[in-house]
Amino acid sequence: KNAQKGVRFGCRIQKTVFPMSILNKDTIKKHLVPLLPVAKRGRKLTGDEHADVLRAIFYRLKTGCQWRELPTACFFDKPYSHKTVFHHFNEWSKQGVWQRMWIHLLGKHKRHLDMSCVQLDGSHSRCHKVRQAAGFQHRKADESTNLLFLGDNQGLLLAASEPVSGQHHDLFEIEAHFGQLLDMLEAADIAVDGLFLNADGGFDCQGLRLLCEKKGIVADIAFNARAAGVADREECFDEELYRRRTQIERAFALMDGFKALLVRYEATARNWLGLNLIAFCVHFLKLITKPKIS
Repeated sequence: KNAQKGVRFGCRIQKTVFPMSILNKDTIKKHLVPLLPVAKRGRKLTGDEHADVLRAIFYRLKTGCQWRELPTACFFDKPYSHKTVFHHFNEWSKQGVWQRMWIHLLGKHKRHLDMSCVQLDGSHSRCHKVRQAAGFQHRKADESTNLLFLGDNQGLLLAASEPVSGQHHDLFEIEAHFGQLLDMLEAADIAVDGLFLNADGGFDCQGLRLLCEKKGIVADIAFNARAAGVADREECFDEELYRRRTQIERAFALMDGFKALLVRYEATARNWLGLNLIAFCVHFLKLITKPKIS
């Protein structure tokens, strides 16, 4: 039908689908391929093949296309199935490769971070026919999955918690999930003692404040207006510092550029978290490898 329209209006129809540029192959081979595991059984992939598999996964992440719609012919010289690409993505998720990859990049290039203050917030994503870590959320009037994120002072996401059902609010098991965020920073050799943390009133609870105090974090959390006795509370709240919290909204806007993250189609919570961490890696590498203007 599109071809007929093209003939009708004198347009040239391009039948070959070319991949969208996210990271060039040299950057992938230099920074990411060495972090991938070597298969213990079967044929071992070469460095170029590893890079091509990553490029195909990045294409899926950027465009939001279905796995079966991957234009594999654009990435591989030999016939390659979309099932094989997904197999590698799924296996690497099971092995925790994406989290180790992100922690390595974060620790190695932490000089690019602005840790003068960090921002905490949650993000709900709609789900399509997903059963694991998904639940109905009235605000979105749909099934959703919730993740907690930690970002730096320049709009760069640093860590993500495990996905939980969207029927839960941001304070659900907050001590455990906030601990996961801090564990990711500490694994990257980023000290949390002395950090200034911004969070909105949805995170105003005694459990989170006590955990921050235990870790040496200065919690600049807005007071929940619906809580009783707000006027009598003695916790310190810096409104000027709190204005920096908008940086995490900027980070979420950048993440929306990865179309596969707008609606969750990944069946397992593990793979959904993996896609988010891959987006962290791609955005961070684009930042640190960007040519500097003299």
